[in-house]
Amino acid sequence: MLREIRNLVAFLTIIPVGMDVNCIMDAAKYMYLFPLVGAFIGLIAGTFAWFLYNFFSPLLVGVLTLGLLLLITGLHHADGLLDFGDGLIYQGSAEEKIRVMRDQQTGAGGFTAGFITFSATILCIASVHKSLVIQSLIVSEASAKFTMVLMARLGKSAHEGMNKPFICAMHGSYQNTRLTAALIITSCIAFLLLRAAGLATIIAGIITALILVKVSERQFGGLTGDVFGAGNELARLGSLLAVLVAVKWT
Repeated sequence: MLREIRNLVAFLTIIPVGMDVNCIMDAAKYMYLFPLVGAFIGLIAGTFAWFLYNFFSPLLVGVLTLGLLLLITGLHHADGLLDFGDGLIYQGSAEEKIRVMRDQQTGAGGFTAGFITFSATILCIASVHKSLVIQSLIVSEASAKFTMVLMARLGKSAHEGMNKPFICAMHGSYQNTRLTAALIITSCIAFLLLRAAGLATIIAGIITALILVKVSERQFGGLTGDVFGAGNELARLGSLLAVLVAVKWT
């Protein structure tokens, strides 16, 4: 099991834990543990943000913290968001949209999607009180990873690619057990750290997953690796917004 956990961390981050030839297959098979890795990423980012709050303005803390999050994940999800934006705005068939998403250049759609998402995320982090920033980032990252698990369970693959093993794993044996395990892990983390506000982040993640699966089926014929990356970034933003709203009203 230690090898599988190491491969999970290696797949989702650039932390040098080492990976082997089974990395993709292990990550797919144990996808239901994504929220645990997300919580670990959030702990690093949240501790970093809490420390920065002692020296810098909230806005600068937001910028640097998001930068650390993107760095830890190797910009893979961020790149997926930009490609998703380009594919979404392109006028053409599903095959042509996927071709555009694979293009190395970033167009207006990708730039706009990235600018809005990352700017809003920075402002959300800056708006979270110092006393809640660690908990909020742990929960938001766990929720973002749960969103990808739910997308894999609900959606279908648009083409042969890195997305396929994850979708197959979440449609194979024990599919509902794996999804339930991911939900329980995420719910425990969210409720223990943020109570009702934490549960609101899970709702935000579920809504994000449902929307992206529906949009992707219409636009691309199914899910791609880039859509999963976009799901992570958008779910993080949605979760942080949910925290801010829940805290304000409770």
